[in-house]
Amino acid sequence: MKRIVFLTVFLMTLGKAISSAQTDANNFYRSDSVIVEKVSFPNQYRMKVAGNLFLPKCMKAGERYPAIIVGHPMGAVKEQSANLYATKMAERGFVTLSLDLSFWGESGGAPRNAVLPDVYAEDFSAAVDFLGTRPFTDRNRIGVIGICGSGSFAISAAKIDPRLRAIATVSMYDMGAANRNGLRHGVTPEQRKQVLTEAVEQRYTEFSGGETRYTGGTVHELTDESTPIEREFFEFYRTPRGEVTPEGATASTTTHPTLTSNVKFMNFYPFNDMETISPRAMLFIAGENAHSREFSEDAYRRAGEPKELYIVPGAGHVDLYDRTGLIPFDKLEAFFKEGLK
Repeated sequence: MKRIVFLTVFLMTLGKAISSAQTDANNFYRSDSVIVEKVSFPNQYRMKVAGNLFLPKCMKAGERYPAIIVGHPMGAVKEQSANLYATKMAERGFVTLSLDLSFWGESGGAPRNAVLPDVYAEDFSAAVDFLGTRPFTDRNRIGVIGICGSGSFAISAAKIDPRLRAIATVSMYDMGAANRNGLRHGVTPEQRKQVLTEAVEQRYTEFSGGETRYTGGTVHELTDESTPIEREFFEFYRTPRGEVTPEGATASTTTHPTLTSNVKFMNFYPFNDMETISPRAMLFIAGENAHSREFSEDAYRRAGEPKELYIVPGAGHVDLYDRTGLIPFDKLEAFFKEGLK
């Protein structure tokens, strides 16, 4: 009975947060004080990684600046949330780079929407390669912001790439735990086995030339039965607030990974051994009402020092994608100025 009451209260709270006016949502923010340049570079596997490079107009010739890589939510593209963070941090004096993960957006990789966590992590290291060889960046002062699923990919990269000197995550999803266990461990072992069975059967279909199947992602229409979490993601990905159709995708596949590859997340354990990132600084930002808050709290418990868990009052998960009145940019600025000094 207590569990039912708790769940009801949680959903009511989440619903209120989602239904509030999003007057400060500004995913497509642009700045007159920042220069934006499309760039691309190869990862270690010679796959094209596409990005947007943001340079403060106040930069002085001959000087080297700290840099920040920004990763987009899982299934999204750099134009969804990552560009906003990159622009705002460039306004504060950092060279920033938003990137499309491999198999998504303008980056290379086939089939499209494939899941390959090791390559996602490699893309962050490739971004360090790129930034560390620019004449205007200080290769000893490169940090990363991972939003949603990219938080777990950034941590995975940082465990084996000490060039990432400061790591911040926002509304983080541990994509491994989320797929193995679901939110609040709501997925049973039997349900997990059923997902694996469907995926391997679909491999036969696609190997024989059948049509690709996609899974998860954001719903394309709301019904009376739609959950608060489905409504929260819909409001961002399926409305003008944040909707884009990235190159190589259609509206029907945006945010949806392939069914056969998505099970690779079952073998993804980004938080294991993450204490080895210490003494590099880590900051975990989560909304007070975010359904994903458990992942930031878990990462914080496992991380070594220095570390900080920063809870944004009144915020949900998607609120921190684009709501500039809630996103703690001052906190991020202070974190990276200290972590990259």
